[in-house]
Amino acid sequence: MNTTRLRASVPVALLLLVGGGAVWGGVLDTGVRTVEVLLRYSHFEPDVITVEPGETVRFVVHNGDPIDHEFIIGDAAVQRAHERGTESFHAPRPGEMTVPAGATRETTYTFPPAPATLILGCHLPSHYAYGMRAAITVG
Repeated sequence: MNTTRLRASVPVALLLLVGGGAVWGGVLDTGVRTVEVLLRYSHFEPDVITVEPGETVRFVVHNGDPIDHEFIIGDAAVQRAHERGTESFHAPRPGEMTVPAGATRETTYTFPPAPATLILGCHLPSHYAYGMRAAITVG
């Protein structure tokens, strides 16, 4: 490698490191917390999640079941609307997605700036009634 090419690549590497966020142990520190959720036996694990008001959380959701599930974050009104709805597939959008059997999907959600109680639910036929929900405490 010639010295001119090496000198040109060092400032680029420093710019990427500083400008793109700090890197520690191979993980980009963006200030967004990651919460892993396992869908297993038609339940969410963990079944209670606590977040700070205004916090942005990246959810990495692993479906360990042989059937599809949903991942819907919202208050009781949102959950009622989805329970009555006819949307059998959710394109990824913040706080709402379909997680196919055996798959892993991600969504990022920014929680309200004030304390609240939200629900994480799955509304495929009979799943919510079976108990496929989790509590999310904001605050």
